[in-house]
Amino acid sequence: MENVILIVHLLLALSLIGIVLMQRSEGGGLGMGGGGNVTTGRAGATPLGKVTWILAIAFIGTSLTLTIFAAENATGSSVLDRIGGGGGGGGSVEETDPSVPQLPDTDSLLPPPAGSEDAPLVPRAE
Repeated sequence: MENVILIVHLLLALSLIGIVLMQRSEGGGLGMGGGGNVTTGRAGATPLGKVTWILAIAFIGTSLTLTIFAAENATGSSVLDRIGGGGGGGGSVEETDPSVPQLPDTDSLLPPPAGSEDAPLVPRAE
């Protein structure tokens, strides 16, 4: 059911983009400019304008529906719980479990001390 609503949502989004691009530009943003009724300052409702409103309302409806589905799927769980890391250090992972990757030894990640034979050569400014 969620996949069907997601497909309808994507089709509505593409249709809404197409309808908005097909509308005539009236030379002003936010409803400024254009003809129409002189007393109200609003242009008459065109068929494309009505379709835009219908698609926008349907798009908002599918957005809210998908949000409700996502909230139902996420109740009582955390992203960290789903990946197995535990939430906030609650459960410890046993070191003997081979399916859980272990962290590397941090001593091998550090460079050798400056006085040792394996120390990297550092260029000197002369």
